[in-house]
Amino acid sequence: MTVSHVTTHVLDTALGRPAAGIAVTLETAADTGRTSWTPLAVGRTDDDGRVSDLGPRRLAAGVYRLVFDTESYFRRGGRRTFYPEVGVVFEIADEDAHHHVPLLLSPFGYSTYRGS
Repeated sequence: MTVSHVTTHVLDTALGRPAAGIAVTLETAADTGRTSWTPLAVGRTDDDGRVSDLGPRRLAAGVYRLVFDTESYFRRGGRRTFYPEVGVVFEIADEDAHHHVPLLLSPFGYSTYRGS
């Protein structure tokens, strides 16, 4: 299995299980003001809620964003959500380190952190 420089894991905390089938886009800031983004890769969470092959194996230092299509995920389960999309902006300073960005998700809230 290829592991990219940035990985993610999404857990549905309302159901207590991994969130499978969520489309995730990795983007880079196209300008210093972060008003424009350039897509780098698109993936989808597997049955365990993970995306390990999202984008390149190496990224330069800079600002990036993961965008999670939560609306489609909740709609498939017959649920509504207050957050149809979740965008997590983060900065890579150490180009040699792996960056894992988990998302804990429910229909009316979410949280994220720097994982390992």
